[in-house]
Amino acid sequence: MQDGYPEDLAYVHDVGHRDYALQSVPGILAILAQYEIREGLVVDLGCGSGLSAQALTKAHYQVLGVDLSEALIAIARRRVPEAEFRVESLFQTDIPSCHAVISIGECLNYLFDSNHSSDTLKNLFDRIYDALIPGGVFIFDIAEPGQVMQGSTTKSFQEGSDWIVLVEKEEDLRRSMLTRRITTLRKVEEQYQRADIVHQLRLYSAVDVAKILRNAGFRIQIIHQYGEFELPPAHAAFVARKP
Repeated sequence: MQDGYPEDLAYVHDVGHRDYALQSVPGILAILAQYEIREGLVVDLGCGSGLSAQALTKAHYQVLGVDLSEALIAIARRRVPEAEFRVESLFQTDIPSCHAVISIGECLNYLFDSNHSSDTLKNLFDRIYDALIPGGVFIFDIAEPGQVMQGSTTKSFQEGSDWIVLVEKEEDLRRSMLTRRITTLRKVEEQYQRADIVHQLRLYSAVDVAKILRNAGFRIQIIHQYGEFELPPAHAAFVARKP
């Protein structure tokens, strides 16, 4: 099992890539209110550095956050000491009875678990359905095929005051697989230290995921934005409600 966010990448992710979480949260809170879920436990699968957990806690929810990265969980525990956090695979963690489950930022696509497959999703959805109270909701998003033009490689570069990150992306259409090769440079004292890591994601179509959700018993809505925050191209989000 791979910890896909070691210390330097966790730091860069927290300080330089927080917009997705921060801009998603208002829309997620609005969805919870729409379904009259204004209190109770929210389980945050792939909670990262705790930005969503912080907002949920301020809105008077209890939060259990789960992430495979020890470095990200360490940041989350400092940020939101009143929440509970676990260093575990989101596909294997025990999910307690709860009012809502969220998983924001294409967490369900990542192949940090070597046995990840559509059967893994089915098992997770079944367990989430069983854990939710009647009327509870499961809110999450996925990356779909079409992230990168077939046969091409995209490259991006970002920097902050004490960090630089370079990302190369390639998509294997036949295998429905996205590969990200990430290089981080982080300034420690007067020097930059380099780290290289590879992330692989299995890409799912919204239609296929919707079918698995319905088979689990959910009533679903497919959306492409959380409130005013529009998802990136070739992404879809789901609001799955337990009747």
